[in-house]
Amino acid sequence: MARVGIIANPSAGKDIRRLISQSRFVSNQEKVNIVRRVIEGLSGVGIEEVVLMPDYGRISQEAASTAGDEISVRFLEMPVLNSELDTITAAKKMKEEGVSAIVTLGGDGTNRAVALGTCEIPILPLYTGTNNVFPFFIEGTLAGMAAATVALGLVDEEECAPKCKKLSVYKSREMAMDLLDVALVDIAVSAKSHVGARAIWEIDTVSQIFLALARPDSIGLSSIGGMASPIPEGDLNGLHVKIDPQSTNKFVLAPVTAGNVSKVGIKSVSQMEPGRAYVVNSSPCTIALDGERSIPLREGDSVTVVLSADGPPVIDPHKTLHIVSKKGILYKSLD
Repeated sequence: MARVGIIANPSAGKDIRRLISQSRFVSNQEKVNIVRRVIEGLSGVGIEEVVLMPDYGRISQEAASTAGDEISVRFLEMPVLNSELDTITAAKKMKEEGVSAIVTLGGDGTNRAVALGTCEIPILPLYTGTNNVFPFFIEGTLAGMAAATVALGLVDEEECAPKCKKLSVYKSREMAMDLLDVALVDIAVSAKSHVGARAIWEIDTVSQIFLALARPDSIGLSSIGGMASPIPEGDLNGLHVKIDPQSTNKFVLAPVTAGNVSKVGIKSVSQMEPGRAYVVNSSPCTIALDGERSIPLREGDSVTVVLSADGPPVIDPHKTLHIVSKKGILYKSLD
């Protein structure tokens, strides 16, 4: 029996960037409605069991209360700590329980946490965070249907859910497998020496950015690379951007936060090669992962950043549903 997991982050979309910009806000009640629609989409295609992450905002609990008899809904047995550890733990447990796909509600940071838990299960990320370069903007019912077709093996997983790129941060220059953390979209080096409110929005404090995704149609640090040198879909390379706040003759205009177009001085833009070690030794500083400062470096510290193609498989719901339609997978004729 194929089962699908759902991870809904109640904190997604509520950091300081929402207060200092015009970022879209998705309320917990709307997240409840989205989860309900995802469950209906899963059930409609034939998924018999959904496994949910319990959360302090009671998003999944409220959504599960209206599930029909056609689908079994249960919760993971785990402590709720109201931190990203909940998402990491849930992803690990879902892997242990053999779920065939995971639908996530959150932003770039939420999916980074999922990747820390597992990079083996196909995920379908839904747009409910502050920075949403990684997730898809699609109605919940459709997302559930797309995830179900992958989980049930009705479509080719490699075609509909290719592995995404991943940026890994190692503690030492020698890359002695001392992994500190990962990112799925961007890693930034901030001159701020403390984590503080975590969110990155003051671009004049950033000296360099490593990008797995550089899209001109995105909000956040990815847009800087996207406006300077976009990475085509499917390209395994990344982008390394060095920023010069004082530069007046080389710059890009980019939406670093929603509702704000910033003039970003550029020192250099270069291709980031998979497997190559990029050493960051501009300490003291903080390393921001997918838009949030996470790793403080003291004087003399350094880290190594490496791009790879072994991130989690990501279900593209638009592509998947078009393949489903083209092959007539959900078309039934009783004549």
